[in-house]
Amino acid sequence: MAGRFDPRPRPAPLTRTAVRGGRSAVPAGSGRPAGAGATARTWEPPGPLDLGLVLGPLRRGPADPTFRTTPDGSVWRATRTPAGPATLRVAVVASAGRVEAEAWGEGADWVLDRLPELLGAADDPTAFVPRHRLVHAGHRRHPGLRLTRTGLVLESLIPTVLEQKVTSDEAYRAWRRLVHRYGEPAPGPQDLRVMPTARTWALIPSWDWHTAGVDAKRSATIVRAARVAPRLEEAAAMEPGPAAARLEAVPGIGPWTSAETLQRSNGAPDAVTTGDLHLPRIVGYALAGERDTDDAGMLELLAPYAGQRHRATRLILLTGPTPPRRVPRMPRGDIGRL
Repeated sequence: MAGRFDPRPRPAPLTRTAVRGGRSAVPAGSGRPAGAGATARTWEPPGPLDLGLVLGPLRRGPADPTFRTTPDGSVWRATRTPAGPATLRVAVVASAGRVEAEAWGEGADWVLDRLPELLGAADDPTAFVPRHRLVHAGHRRHPGLRLTRTGLVLESLIPTVLEQKVTSDEAYRAWRRLVHRYGEPAPGPQDLRVMPTARTWALIPSWDWHTAGVDAKRSATIVRAARVAPRLEEAAAMEPGPAAARLEAVPGIGPWTSAETLQRSNGAPDAVTTGDLHLPRIVGYALAGERDTDDAGMLELLAPYAGQRHRATRLILLTGPTPPRRVPRMPRGDIGRL
């Protein structure tokens, strides 16, 4: 099994590129079973696996109440499944070439049954062929990158809507406040929170959205999505095109939001994010040395990666340089203080 896992992955520098590349730092270690009422499962991945790269996109900021890493090398995640709340602990045992997982709560069997897909078993990295030197370098440096598939739409959609047109810090703060106030304690030994039910999201009063720093447009979008949650969850089993159409039928959800959601819920390798403030410029600068690339230019540069454009952009974000800043940063705000 030698060489299949990197027991001491080199952490990426804490830059905007690394953060946007979706990597979460996971300490080196093999994880220690927590036991005490947990349901356990093991899985042997078919190739290299980097937990920080695979599960990192599910983390919404360093203080996400639904996600945690621990010094023993474990990744903990609280989630709301169709069977009920669940907490999942995942760790790579490099010496044995396997993944060990434990789960607590009513949804324990649900999350464990879908553990392989969560860790990228439905993803096919061999379908990706690098066409640029920088992308090839990123592909070589990150062999453990696989695209996660949670099978859950709302839990990815709501924090994505919160990220519309605001800074990451503002969105992460809103997510923390709302999950702490309206979520529930997660099962298991970690002090995590499970996000609110769809009904609870739909009933949050306007003043609490305001206190959390969420404007009326974003809160209304979340309420509309929560009211049709069962229909949106069906998109997790759909092909990317129809799934995006299903999400975008909700007013307030556009291509940016649907792509960011389906990258996580469906593991969609071609769900490229358009309408982003930074991504076109980063891709254009990395692949063509252009500082002012727009969406059309980005899609043209990514055309050789058709079918794998999301994977290509992640490798660029993890590896490529960022263009020099020529405009002021987006101002931070907190409407909850008004």
